[in-house]
Amino acid sequence: MKLFNFKNKEKRGLTATQINQVWKLLEGYNPIYTTYTGSLYEMTLIRSTIDIIANQCSKLNPKIDFGVKKYSNVKTMLTTKPNKIMTMQQFLYKLVTIYLAENNAYIVPIYDEYYEKIVGLYPVRGAGSEILMYNGEPFLKYKVDNKYFYEYYKNVGHLKRHYYDKEFIGTSNDALQSTMDLISTQEQGITAGIKSAATIRFLAKLNVVMNPESLKKEQERLKNDQLSVDNNNGVLIFDNKYSDVQKVDSKPFIVDKDQMEIIKSNVFDYFHVSENILQNKATEDEWNSFYEGCIEPIAIQIGEVLTNMLINSNDINSDKNITLESTKLQFASNSTKLQVSQQLFDRGILSTNQVMDIWQMPHVPDGDKRYIRKEYTDITELNKDLEGDDNNGANSDSGTKNSSSNGSDGNSQDTTKN
Repeated sequence: MKLFNFKNKEKRGLTATQINQVWKLLEGYNPIYTTYTGSLYEMTLIRSTIDIIANQCSKLNPKIDFGVKKYSNVKTMLTTKPNKIMTMQQFLYKLVTIYLAENNAYIVPIYDEYYEKIVGLYPVRGAGSEILMYNGEPFLKYKVDNKYFYEYYKNVGHLKRHYYDKEFIGTSNDALQSTMDLISTQEQGITAGIKSAATIRFLAKLNVVMNPESLKKEQERLKNDQLSVDNNNGVLIFDNKYSDVQKVDSKPFIVDKDQMEIIKSNVFDYFHVSENILQNKATEDEWNSFYEGCIEPIAIQIGEVLTNMLINSNDINSDKNITLESTKLQFASNSTKLQVSQQLFDRGILSTNQVMDIWQMPHVPDGDKRYIRKEYTDITELNKDLEGDDNNGANSDSGTKNSSSNGSDGNSQDTTKN
């Protein structure tokens, strides 16, 4: 841990005015983890893997199930725009991308001008950020537009992956370095193979003795006369100075299919995906496994982080929290959707509008109401309900008899009515 001088209040986190001044400058991107030639995110296969996970996570729907007026601004932030340049979908996509690429992602609050109210949220990369101590209190030092800001660590949302040997941060992606080197070598080999295939090479034996200077001149003459682009007829002619002329085929090493499958498997295992997921060919069972093993843990962590950032501790103790729903993850078949809709709706678990979300249909008026089938009963009340049914049945029988006796005489029935 490092110590820093925490005196300038203006650097104690972003305000709405400050963040507005840097929106236009946030396009710059500097690759990180440059051990091989670039960042982890610069690798095509790894970027595609991160992209599919971030895309699915961006479909998650932040949900506040409690109607406390003081959290109305929180609900607005999480359902509309967390900041002025991002929708919630874009916010979640960038947050998860940072999280997977760097194993650490921060959500920093954007304050009003008086540092009293949170008016927005912004995702910050782990690269370039530090956890510092001041008077025994941890702070986050983070960078936006090459300017550093400080915030109490307790006010920051911190997503951690591979959380193992560090107290505050997740472990780096060094475990993937060897696989990244293999991918890089493979791509370089393919490039070299293409270039080599476009080059003609010959090995020729001279029948005369030449000094080194003359040999070099002859080599240049042969190259210019026979191997230049001007020689477009494809015919090479050698005089009697040469004998035993042979073409040299260059065959660069390319990783074979089985070895490439091992490389891809390393990446997929690292990020808990499969090739079918990456290519949108997954079956329903594969999507379910992908959701439970990859998406759901991220959703739980984001929900808990946002809860601790934005909800008062007393309210958290009262089971008030922020969750991320998966109603927009449309990986189920129509038969499964129908079964889920039917089974969960008539048990009061899903509302009408939640069922409409499953089918990607618009909400309806009063669609937030829940319904339950009346034949269900508490098992401890089963005997009472049965007794009540018997009594109702007896009353019904007597009522039928009375009705019959009264009905035998039309005048008495009319009198009774009068």
